[in-house]
Amino acid sequence: MTRPATIIGRHDVRGGDSDESTKNTDGVFDSALPYLSCPHKQVMVEIKMIAICQSGGEFLMDKDGTLSYRGGDAHAIDIDDHIKFNDFKVEVAEMFNCSVNTMSLKYFLPGNKKTLITISNDKDLKRMIKFHGDSVTADVYVILEDNFLPGVSNLPASRSSRTTLSEAVPPIDAPLAILEDITQPDNSFVAPLDLDVVDDTNNVDVHIEDQQIDPLEISPVPPLLASNDEKHAKGAQQWQNTITGVGQRFSSVHEFRESLRKYAIAHQFAFRYKKNDSHRVTVKCKAEGCPWRIHASRLSTTQLICIKKMNPTHTCEGSVVTTGHQATRSWVASIIKEKLKVFPNYKPKDIVNDIKQEYGIQLNYFQAWRGKEIAKEQLQGSYKEAYNQLPFYCDKIMETNPGSLATFTTKDDSSFERLFVSFHASLYGFVQGCRPLLFLDSLPLNSKYQGTLLAATAADGNDSVFPVAFALVDAETNYNWHWFLLQMKTALSTSCPITFVADKQKGLKESIAEIFEGSFHGYCLRYLSEKLIRDLKEQFSHEVKRLMIEDFNAAAYACRPEIFQRCIESIKSISLEAYNWILQSEPQNWANSFFQGARYNYMTSNFGEMFYSWVSDAHELPITQMVDVIRGKIMELIYTRRADSNQWLTRLTPSAEEKLEKESLKVHSLQVLLSAGSIFEVRGESVEVVDIDRWDCSCKDWQLTGLPCCHALAVIGCIGRSPYDYCSRYFTTESYQLTYSESVHPVPNVDMPLEKDSSQVAVTVTPPPTRRPPGRPTTKKYGQQDVVKRQLQCSRCKGLGHNKSTCKVVEC
Repeated sequence: MTRPATIIGRHDVRGGDSDESTKNTDGVFDSALPYLSCPHKQVMVEIKMIAICQSGGEFLMDKDGTLSYRGGDAHAIDIDDHIKFNDFKVEVAEMFNCSVNTMSLKYFLPGNKKTLITISNDKDLKRMIKFHGDSVTADVYVILEDNFLPGVSNLPASRSSRTTLSEAVPPIDAPLAILEDITQPDNSFVAPLDLDVVDDTNNVDVHIEDQQIDPLEISPVPPLLASNDEKHAKGAQQWQNTITGVGQRFSSVHEFRESLRKYAIAHQFAFRYKKNDSHRVTVKCKAEGCPWRIHASRLSTTQLICIKKMNPTHTCEGSVVTTGHQATRSWVASIIKEKLKVFPNYKPKDIVNDIKQEYGIQLNYFQAWRGKEIAKEQLQGSYKEAYNQLPFYCDKIMETNPGSLATFTTKDDSSFERLFVSFHASLYGFVQGCRPLLFLDSLPLNSKYQGTLLAATAADGNDSVFPVAFALVDAETNYNWHWFLLQMKTALSTSCPITFVADKQKGLKESIAEIFEGSFHGYCLRYLSEKLIRDLKEQFSHEVKRLMIEDFNAAAYACRPEIFQRCIESIKSISLEAYNWILQSEPQNWANSFFQGARYNYMTSNFGEMFYSWVSDAHELPITQMVDVIRGKIMELIYTRRADSNQWLTRLTPSAEEKLEKESLKVHSLQVLLSAGSIFEVRGESVEVVDIDRWDCSCKDWQLTGLPCCHALAVIGCIGRSPYDYCSRYFTTESYQLTYSESVHPVPNVDMPLEKDSSQVAVTVTPPPTRRPPGRPTTKKYGQQDVVKRQLQCSRCKGLGHNKSTCKVVEC
């Protein structure tokens, strides 16, 4: 019977025999002020705390894997940040009447009751005090080595050439919680929680080949002490006894294989299968001439697998670091699964390093990557099964969110083609509260099966992005955009003409005109700028291209045709080719001075940045979970903005109020000439004509933005009316609240598979044939990007497109 470990635990106390100068008026240590002011220098405040020492209790594991300490005696020790590790260790040893050489000290990180950190020097002790700087007490656990030496039991012997191993062997189900401090590896003894003593197998005849051996001849595992060669294989030591010898039983062949693999990893040898099927397994050591061998087979009339023969002796030398051939993908997945749950961005190279450090196994990158893929599938569900759940998921969306549209299509071979989703709350909010303006954009997906997300977004009354609809398609094609717009037409119940801001490529120009008759298509200025630079055949410097793009943007934003013409004439003076390109690019679809629709001065379609951030968080998930993450984001967005708008006291949204305020500041310098009727003349830097009844100003700002310009505000003030009466309804707080008045409801049981006895005919959906290509995925950039790339200029000939090393001009 072994004695329990000695523990220094923690009590929630406030007090102790410590220096009162480090306490505040409440008697609590004040660690928030590390420095005292002094006329000549800063003096660091001494950090003091109490270590509550406990002994004679035991560790218990809760259901969530956290450890708690029960029972034992308690003592307190005052410590500060100047205490030396050796002095502290001697004081603890004297308190519990034990040897300094047979104990190690460990502690929990604050808020983490699963991982123990070792204290082995002064730096470690100071680090512990710093971690607990906001606390009055600290937990320090004393592990006594001699308390845990296991008794002799019938366990298979370790190979003769490697009988000096790291630590005593914890049971198979012991938690992987006793870890060493990474910054200072400790070779001291680590105590297991409860070492199960293996029952004697005297009633089992042990046969190795044809020779009968008494069970007592199987030598026991000696006490396992730390060695420098194996300090990186701490995690594998818990598997030393997964194979205990002849007579050991397993519930299945799979369990036996997994136990055998762990045993081989812990003892650092490789094996090969001689026989391996559903009812028997025979394995021998891979090293030539080594007699180690094991045979297990099914017990008659049961499904249990029992070890029938075993030769536990190794004569091979093995290697200090085991290669990864025994570490299968499933094994790697089982090891990293819990950590992957906490750190979804756990990289394969980090997996390789961690496995080597914890288990002494050298994996290659692809073993780690495949193991991560399996672990992700175990945690998130099968990617393949998620596609098959699409019919169920679409039905659930429309069931839980009446008025929504969720539909999908497949190809002839039942492989996934596209999925369209638009929630009722989004459709209602767009029709009731948003300007009739839709932005269309696409986002590449970096998921396992690639694909593209097509997004339709709107601008709410506060100039924020409002999601209307999205689709996941196998590729961005004319056909998929046409299908997306058809679904949009089906979902939207409005006869009001809509202005679309989108690229004119990918068939959008033709599809918008065909499906939404009477609507307007404003070309995205960003795409046009990029295309202009790409299409230019002439060689220009970076600075010249930048000037052309500035003039091009100015032409697009120009409110009057004469200003537009002046801007493109400036481009003509630089490049006639660029000038002709602009004239042929259909200015009526992108220039304010010619555009017939209402685009409210929105010139680019990259309103999909929000979708991009959402998808970036979920692109590694199976398709149904990815869509559900987006649904959850929309649900949260609508709720948050609705709650915020309920606090507004203004008639207009904050954004509109700010714009109106800026325009009103310009009014004092304007002069209004009154006339009969609704026509007014306003003089300032220019002379403008305002028609107050038609909400029209010759500067065109009022018509473009939907808010009165400074000239209109001057007139409105003169006639004694409220400027709010001349603002578009889309900017009112009332319309904004209508936009977010409906809610997106949760979709329960996302991962529920289709029932086999369903009365409906099951529709099979398989993943698309596209797979993620090798190499680093390309990223799509959003926001205002510099479309002009700096071009090489030769320092020798001053030519463009090459440098001095590739210049073909011969120097004289």
